[in-house]
Amino acid sequence: MRRSMSRKATPLDNAIVESFFHTLKTELVHQQKFESDIEAVARVVEFIEFYNRERLHSGIGYESPENYSRACA
Repeated sequence: MRRSMSRKATPLDNAIVESFFHTLKTELVHQQKFESDIEAVARVVEFIEFYNRERLHSGIGYESPENYSRACA
């Protein structure tokens, strides 16, 4: 097995992760000032939970991942 590594300065190699981090920064990080690193980590964890369960995603017809999963089951 060989590990796949992206090349330096080639964001298209990992477009999904680049898109997620853009969304995280746009919707959370640049909208608030955090009082501490602990608060920032807690808020990022909350955002990831929201993103993975409730946030509407264009790639699945503007549905939440939970609703989409239920419809596919």
